[in-house]
Amino acid sequence: MHSFDRRSFIKTLSAAAGASILTVPQSRAATPKARVVVVGGGYGGATAARYLRLLDPGIEVTLIERGTLYTSCPLSNEVISGVRDIKTLQAGYGGLGRRGVKVVHNEVTQIDPVKKAVTTADGNVFAYDALVVSPGVDFNYPAIQGLTQEISENQIPHAWKAGPQTLLLKKQLEAMPDGGRFIIAVPKAPFRCPPGPYERAAQVAMHCLHHGKKKAKVLILDSNDAFSKKPLFEQAWKTLYGYGEGGMIEWVPGAKGGIVEGVDAGAMTCLTTFDQHKGDVINIIPPHRAGKIAIDAGLANFKGAWCAVKPENMESTAHNDIYVIGDSCVGGELATGNPFPKSAHMAGSQAKIVAASLVAKLNGLPPPKPIYTNACYSVAGHDWGFSVVVLFRVENNQWVYVKEGSGISPVTFGTKEKPIPVPRAYRKMEAEYADGWLRNILADAFS
Repeated sequence: MHSFDRRSFIKTLSAAAGASILTVPQSRAATPKARVVVVGGGYGGATAARYLRLLDPGIEVTLIERGTLYTSCPLSNEVISGVRDIKTLQAGYGGLGRRGVKVVHNEVTQIDPVKKAVTTADGNVFAYDALVVSPGVDFNYPAIQGLTQEISENQIPHAWKAGPQTLLLKKQLEAMPDGGRFIIAVPKAPFRCPPGPYERAAQVAMHCLHHGKKKAKVLILDSNDAFSKKPLFEQAWKTLYGYGEGGMIEWVPGAKGGIVEGVDAGAMTCLTTFDQHKGDVINIIPPHRAGKIAIDAGLANFKGAWCAVKPENMESTAHNDIYVIGDSCVGGELATGNPFPKSAHMAGSQAKIVAASLVAKLNGLPPPKPIYTNACYSVAGHDWGFSVVVLFRVENNQWVYVKEGSGISPVTFGTKEKPIPVPRAYRKMEAEYADGWLRNILADAFS
């Protein structure tokens, strides 16, 4: 056991919970205190691996990730519009290696919760004392008749995992003629990045407005009847691009025929319950489910699609010593319709809670009291951003929304009877904050 007393742990944990500066006791032991394997190197997995090493260098941490370069989904809509270079969204794994994390680039093919072992495609087996699973999401292509993974990769990109599809959708947008129609099909919730489709609509409209395509239309076919930050998006759309009849952006909710049930890729046509919509560019975001390896391991025990976890530490309710974080898990106030958002910030928060809980457990210390946090920025145009912050604490083994500290950008100031417009300077600052948030969260996971 390393020299790691209660006072040092609480000091370090307090810093971790606030995602701020850490003061870390250093390990001198030759043998690892425990072996923790992390599956998945996105925001959740990378943050968990990094913070485990920061909180207790005596723990051996192995991160298994297929890719060698991570590309952030948050703010990738700005790549599609041409505002941002995709390189600004990318990070490698060298920083984690310098923290002492053993990084293995391979694909996990099996998790054995009984033998406590992870197998990779090359046949290597990694034994663990604790396993963190953060595989992100997979897509249910057959749920949309006529849609396949091949069509999605080559013709009708979802661009919901940033990378080659992001660049393909960007290329298609640039080639779209003036007067063309860009269709975004939104799946039924829950899905990754709840405000993302609506930010994408704004970014596409902004591109068209400033690239000689003022007659273009952006049609959102939505399987839902409401969406995150709806008043803020509608205000931005109306102000910047025109919204509704005669405007550049049109939104069709599910109750009014927005549910896309099929696609004719040859005719570039979306098929809904009541109508057909032909597009010059079609962006279908398929329905989501937990990452395949989580489902194969029997972790997706919530509606057969998502992984239920314990509120106090994110441990799976299906298997002991396995912790599921990020987009694959489900949590929050489910009974009141206020679940955890599937976001980068929430994944990072969950990762830190798992790291702190494991370090406490391995050092014989009391479990920490977690606070789950989420911050989400949306950029609807040049110098026009807004955000939402959500907090949850744990009471009686349940997640409880914390009203104090949570909040959303105002649509207006003043009163309902006498509203006062929010100064553009506020929107500009939030757009700048969005960029700063991205830089921080990338560094917090990968440096």
